[in-house]
Amino acid sequence: MKRVLIITYYWPPNGGAGVYRWLKFSKYLPEHGWQPVIYTPENPESVADDPGLLRDVRADIEVIKHPITEPFNLYKRFTGRGRNEKVQVGFLNEKKQGGWKEDLALWVRSNFFIPDARVWWVRPSIAFLKNYLREHPVDVIITTGPPHSMHLIGLGLKRALGVKWIADFRDPWTDIDFYEQLSLTRWADARHKRLERSVLRSADRVVTVSWHWAEDLQRLGGRPVEVITNGFDPHDVPKPAEPVDDAYSLVHIGSLSPSRNAPELWRALRALCDGDPAFAAKFKLRFVGPVDHTVAQSVADAGLGDHLERIGRVDHDEAMRHMQRARVLLLLVNDTPNLMGILPGKVFEYLSVGRPILAIGPVKGDVARVLADASHLVIDRAGTISGQSRIKQVFNASPANTVDIYSRRGLTMQVAELLGTVAEA
Repeated sequence: MKRVLIITYYWPPNGGAGVYRWLKFSKYLPEHGWQPVIYTPENPESVADDPGLLRDVRADIEVIKHPITEPFNLYKRFTGRGRNEKVQVGFLNEKKQGGWKEDLALWVRSNFFIPDARVWWVRPSIAFLKNYLREHPVDVIITTGPPHSMHLIGLGLKRALGVKWIADFRDPWTDIDFYEQLSLTRWADARHKRLERSVLRSADRVVTVSWHWAEDLQRLGGRPVEVITNGFDPHDVPKPAEPVDDAYSLVHIGSLSPSRNAPELWRALRALCDGDPAFAAKFKLRFVGPVDHTVAQSVADAGLGDHLERIGRVDHDEAMRHMQRARVLLLLVNDTPNLMGILPGKVFEYLSVGRPILAIGPVKGDVARVLADASHLVIDRAGTISGQSRIKQVFNASPANTVDIYSRRGLTMQVAELLGTVAEA
């Protein structure tokens, strides 16, 4: 077999959205003649503990762990957070924490830890992997970000050893939805953009997860960018299937950050309940995962407090069961400048359980491109949400067809073909 070194911050038992893409690709790559070698931190900051994901780590995969130094313990002590409290991403704040200490910590993180708080791992990793690769050569290396510090490790190895390198962008760098909230100085902004250009121009190939983001990265780097979307693993779909709720449950799985809030939708749902008492008697709005306090307040302000169920964070297996039980699955695309290319991994897991999807996002964006089935409904944020009958129809829609082209096993074939092209170039 040929060998590929995958440099990733997120790896089981660490959970969260960032882990699934390369966990699943590494699971299926040996079927295509590629032996993955995983390089990951020994002691990362845990986003969510999910030891159940370890079952997808093949016994024949080499996993190399190297210690990382991160500033999060200092941050927690400075801001008064608990030592075991999870650090949320995307400016999600469940407890309405704030104040000058949070503002100062954000300014320091934004301007002294470029591109992110894992930057102290870059130089030790380059030194460690240079020695490793001399003794255990690989055909290609892959870096996946965020955190985009992983790409700087790839850049350093490319310059030192001339290795074949693919940079995988699960999210944008300077076009990420919260970039404008980072309180960057002019110097820090310029440094971010210089490093981003260096990665985009130095990697042998650049890959991302959506078509609009590929266009954006191509403009920044001046070269073509490949698209390999995220997907779903059929083995993750619970069997036997969970029974669908008798209630009209509208279920959102995952983090609900401020940029995903949808006040217009909450008001439309309130109007639907007011005009249809039979619907109101059966309607449930269920959030499974962390919810920013502004989103919870917005739901309450719309008068939906009595219909809201908050489950909190669950592991991946339980999240899949919640998807199967939902009458309708809710997808909220971030209201940010990069919204056209936002295509979360959970879209494909939503598809895998065959439930109708109600999405709030651009009708010409990549989410709408994937949700072309008639049982789904995409409503544009740009206009006023009207016609509550359209929303009600989704609750009575026939089950949607699973889109097998987004199976992780099939998508891994695309990864293997790309690896082969880069290795032979």
